[in-house]
Amino acid sequence: MKNYTITFTTRWADFDPNRHMRHTAYNDYAAEVRTRFFKANGFSLDDFAKFNIGPILFQESTNFVKEIHLGETITANIKIEASSKKAERWRIAHEIFNEQGKLAAQIKVYGAWIDLSKRKLTAPPESMQTAFESLQKTENFTVIKLKDE
Repeated sequence: MKNYTITFTTRWADFDPNRHMRHTAYNDYAAEVRTRFFKANGFSLDDFAKFNIGPILFQESTNFVKEIHLGETITANIKIEASSKKAERWRIAHEIFNEQGKLAAQIKVYGAWIDLSKRKLTAPPESMQTAFESLQKTENFTVIKLKDE
């Protein structure tokens, strides 16, 4: 299983007037990790266009644990919490750690792939399925059963 983690330095734009990292900034870092993971596995924005698919989110939730400060170096990871047989639908979990390595937030997204022409859910190419299978799984990983299975 592949452990995929990215390190970031927080920016002025990430913070509100109370010097708290904006709640949406946590989600932005999680989305950046997903985007970089896809690109590192052969799925840049151009590749998504070539395959005529894109990721969509049905649900996103964030649990805030510890404060993060301006200019702090943080790390964010990506793990698979659930996936259907061909990765048509998935739940991804992210953990964001502060500079001291303490858990600062947990972000979970539930999503799927959409065919951009048909506007219908679809399975990703086999190489994307393989990339998903290579990711580290959460301890509570489950298989998502689709209606036709």
